[in-house]
Amino acid sequence: MPAQTAFRRTLRRGTMAASVAAVAALAFAAQARDLVVALKTEPTSMDPQYHALTPNIQLSQTLFDGLVCADADLAIKPCLAESWKAEGNTWTFKLRPNLKFSDGSPLTSADVVFTFDRVAKVPNSPSSFKIYLQKVDKVEAVDPLTVRITTSEPYPLLAINMVGLPIMSSKAAAGPAPEGKTTTELNSGDGLVGAGPYRFVSWKRGSEIIFERNPNYWGPKPAWDKVIYRPISNPAARVAALLAGDVDMVEDPPTDDLERLRKDPKLHVETKASNRVIYVALDQHGDTTPGIEGTNGKNPLLDKRVREALSLAIDRKALVDRIMGGVGTPAAQLLPYPMFGASKALSTAAKPDPAKAKALLKEAGYPDGFTLVLGAPNGRYINDSKVAQTLAAMWTRVGVKTTIDSNAPAVFFKNRDAYAYSAYMAGWGTATGEMSNTLNSLLVTPNKEKGQGTTNRSRYSNPAMDKLVAESATQMDDAQRAATLAKASELAMADFAMLPVHFEHSVWAMKKGIAFKGRADQQTMVQYATVAK
Repeated sequence: MPAQTAFRRTLRRGTMAASVAAVAALAFAAQARDLVVALKTEPTSMDPQYHALTPNIQLSQTLFDGLVCADADLAIKPCLAESWKAEGNTWTFKLRPNLKFSDGSPLTSADVVFTFDRVAKVPNSPSSFKIYLQKVDKVEAVDPLTVRITTSEPYPLLAINMVGLPIMSSKAAAGPAPEGKTTTELNSGDGLVGAGPYRFVSWKRGSEIIFERNPNYWGPKPAWDKVIYRPISNPAARVAALLAGDVDMVEDPPTDDLERLRKDPKLHVETKASNRVIYVALDQHGDTTPGIEGTNGKNPLLDKRVREALSLAIDRKALVDRIMGGVGTPAAQLLPYPMFGASKALSTAAKPDPAKAKALLKEAGYPDGFTLVLGAPNGRYINDSKVAQTLAAMWTRVGVKTTIDSNAPAVFFKNRDAYAYSAYMAGWGTATGEMSNTLNSLLVTPNKEKGQGTTNRSRYSNPAMDKLVAESATQMDDAQRAATLAKASELAMADFAMLPVHFEHSVWAMKKGIAFKGRADQQTMVQYATVAK
């Protein structure tokens, strides 16, 4: 008998105790169908093509599906496209039949063409999605269920890159602006229509984001009627909300609390090694740079010896053990080995050598060091502010007197994108699990038209490394491509182009009745959260 019918009958009988029990049962049922998630970082936009940032991507890939999806270990699998094949420079994707958007309208190849065409038209993107369309010359709708993509040359990464481009509705997202619906309009929900497992309900900035189940979803029915996201940047506050029962699941609880949470019989803690590297970017663009003093106006970061000294000053193992509570792995490159294109030779981080660091600074002409401001977010990455403070202390010990400019993530990224820092600490994770996109985004010489160097805020440029990355993009043999990327990584790390610090291990804490398998891309994908058996 449905609980609601039972409730009405108990009312008619006037049995107060039964009424209370029925109300409680209804409340429990409603709670079981909803999931409340505490996010560590609020997204900067709902526009699925505005900002290639994990807090944005994990929500957009809940509202939208791509042609291809990635599982928890980043292996690709069919999504909106049920199959695909490559013949020379031509890729053909076959869409599933009878696909629908959340508003009930059909999804066809025309929507794929619209989606890909829009990418380059989105203005002011802090980290452009054009990186996923490199070497794409033409996208055609052959018939309603067939998409043909022609590349400028053989391009083995195309299918993998499709993970990063969720398909939008050409009808819902159309508009008078060059990109159709603008980012501002999409942020309000206007035109925010996808074919993912959930659909958009509302967004109150700083408060909550609400999604509800998409009744037209082609795939397995999600477990939750409604998902409520609450941005809580303070880790301790997230845990307090979980313990109080205000939320069901939290991202990255404080590392100091993990042992206590694991012992709590009402909770479950999920840990997953990720591909997110925490790194320090160093401005290598011009003769002068902001935030550095004591160098007679020069930019010391242009000198490889200075960059090497800063790297040798970092005790990565101690940082992971003491500051990260073991929730990390010391890094010697930008992707953990044995992920695709990572170098085996760089699988172990170098030991610190403060004495050599001081000698290199002296050799470079800075025997008394200099002063430096390190930019960092506060609340974006695990223990990010503490990690930045530790880096500052390590650098100060070798003579580079460092202070921290730590800000809320939105402020930090705005400053970073305006090149306000000579040195900053940030993180990068790739949805594709390949070194190619990591190097292309972070270290390849910036080229806005080609979608290269889209997050290269140090403006590092190394033609020899660029050439290797470009060569890898046309190598259809996996072993050959992996070897080329490993060589490119070794070249960049030998130049201390960027200083990798550690790879994060992601942690989720949740109520005992929830099951969620951690993901290597760190995304909290609620469509994969289920009721525990």
